[in-house]
Amino acid sequence: MKVILFGATGTVGRGVLGECLRDDRVTAVLTVGPVPPGAAHAKLREIVHADLLDLAAIEAGLRGHDAGFVCAEGPRHADVALAAGEALARVSPGSAFVYVSTGAGPAGAAEDTLLALPLRSYVFRPGHVRRPSDGVTSPAGFHRLAYIVVRPLHPVLRRVFPATATTPERIGRAMITVAERGASRRVLGPADINAL
Repeated sequence: MKVILFGATGTVGRGVLGECLRDDRVTAVLTVGPVPPGAAHAKLREIVHADLLDLAAIEAGLRGHDAGFVCAEGPRHADVALAAGEALARVSPGSAFVYVSTGAGPAGAAEDTLLALPLRSYVFRPGHVRRPSDGVTSPAGFHRLAYIVVRPLHPVLRRVFPATATTPERIGRAMITVAERGASRRVLGPADINAL
């Protein structure tokens, strides 16, 4: 399967990228936007494009992919997801599309629009995302601070609320699985992600 990844430099995006590069089901990965430093791989190709809200200039390069994954972070992540979903719907209708969402505010409105596109769309609401096992940190200062504050609580949170947390690696593996064979629900929480 050929995958397009939007948002490869954030905490979740790096985990998803790593899983895509390791998984034999994924034959090619196209990132739109920058890739993390040192992310060279035979399967990896990058399109550097400054405006992720206007993809018209690169739309032709998105054609022929089986799945689009959006892991964008920051205040405009819902807008990036909408732009990516609409572009993929135009060039590869019927392909899989998975959006990692916060489920709140603009993200919630974006979810409804994305689920209505002519794509096999899924929304992941991962809840609390634990720090990646490889020690990668988020480029966003708030996320780095949150990991530092919450990290001592991880063992307790895992025992008390086992279904409310996941990891970037699990999100990546679940995205690949959903793109390959679908899921019974279109909006998936942390327990669903972990089960996949």
